[in-house]
Amino acid sequence: MRKILLFFLITMSLLACKNTQTGQKEKSVYDLPQIKDSGELVVLTLYSSTSYFIYRGQEMGYQYELSEQFARSLGLKLRVEVAKNIPELVHKLKKGEGDMIAYNLPVTKKMKDSLTYCGLEVITHQVVVQQNKSKSELLTDVTQLIGKDVYVKPGKYYDRLVNLDKELGGGIKIHKVESDSVSVEDLITQVAEGKIQYTVCDDDLAKLNATYYPNINIKLSVSFDQRASWAVRQECTQLAKAANEWYKNNITSPDYTASTKRYFELLKTTVHSPILSLKHGKISLYDNFFKKYSKEIDWDWRLLASLAYNESNFDPKAVSWAGAKGLMQLMPVTARAMGLSSGEEENPELSVKAAVKYIASINKSFSMIADKKERRNFILAAYNAGLGHIYDAMALADKYGKNKLVWYNNVEHFILLKSNEEYFTDPVCKNGYFRGRETFNFVRDINSRYQVYKKKIKH
Repeated sequence: MRKILLFFLITMSLLACKNTQTGQKEKSVYDLPQIKDSGELVVLTLYSSTSYFIYRGQEMGYQYELSEQFARSLGLKLRVEVAKNIPELVHKLKKGEGDMIAYNLPVTKKMKDSLTYCGLEVITHQVVVQQNKSKSELLTDVTQLIGKDVYVKPGKYYDRLVNLDKELGGGIKIHKVESDSVSVEDLITQVAEGKIQYTVCDDDLAKLNATYYPNINIKLSVSFDQRASWAVRQECTQLAKAANEWYKNNITSPDYTASTKRYFELLKTTVHSPILSLKHGKISLYDNFFKKYSKEIDWDWRLLASLAYNESNFDPKAVSWAGAKGLMQLMPVTARAMGLSSGEEENPELSVKAAVKYIASINKSFSMIADKKERRNFILAAYNAGLGHIYDAMALADKYGKNKLVWYNNVEHFILLKSNEEYFTDPVCKNGYFRGRETFNFVRDINSRYQVYKKKIKH
């Protein structure tokens, strides 16, 4: 009996060992062939204005677009998983929760020992953000920072300035902005608006923000170059090879170039024109469409005209940096959902008709707001940002003791805060990072312009 029991235990032990080895082997060979069998490439990234975010209900971001192009080249669908920070990115990759990190991951010796860098490779450095001024006032050398007030967030920007200050023998007036309600991009905005003179950030973030604020100068570097790249697990040699080949062959491709221009070159602002004819009571060439379709949503046609003014400056052929098209700047997915075929966005009447249909659908989503005038503010905000981010801002308002059914000085405050990590990573937020300043200004600008129209143009 003992011999039989001993034989049974040895047999089970050998089987367990074999299964463990087999499991390890299966895990270790999860490379490109297995990824192709699954039908999807799972990339890990972080929420930010330069990597990944949701805009008007669509996934966007520079890193997202490039990784989508890479996945498409392999015949795969792309799925994005978002981590909270770089250490979590690496942890998730090692655990097999994603196939690749699609983010500007700093290239370090420590990381090289556990990961394989591949695919997209960039050289980054930190720059001073300042307003464009006369040659005599513009800082062109780091020594000119002595005696200047520079506002920076804690972490690498603050650390670099402290080290630079030591290198220069002291004299830089460094202000550490520790408030979680102020982000790096908020500081850039403050420079653009003249509220502070200088801040420091990475050059890619500076380039993106220069497309929103053409009056900033970002040419002065304050750090050494830092290599950054995508990464995969060390055993994923075939995936790494495919990523390297894709990057080498596509860095000058039309799609790659278009994505780079979209985020880092195309201006995000629209130059606006005055009222078409004050004498004849005309706001634009398309007033008859605004008058015709505004009745369907019980809006003053001048409010609808104000929305179109903000969106396209009444240009039916306008195409935004994000791909929104036409007089009412509908995103492709939204246009299709509202019944427009590709190309019909340029038809001004069809654009207005579809926009009104979209507004009607948004209106239903805010039925909990009884006051129609108040509800319009939420509709305008959602038209600009997408429903998800407005719901997030409402949830934050509710959590922090504000009225989630009132826009001004309540929910609008939290749409601003959605660009700050403390808030967009809050458990009540389901849609991540969002550059809320545009939506904040959008609602205010449209309502302000509407008041002007009401005073100058007869109903």
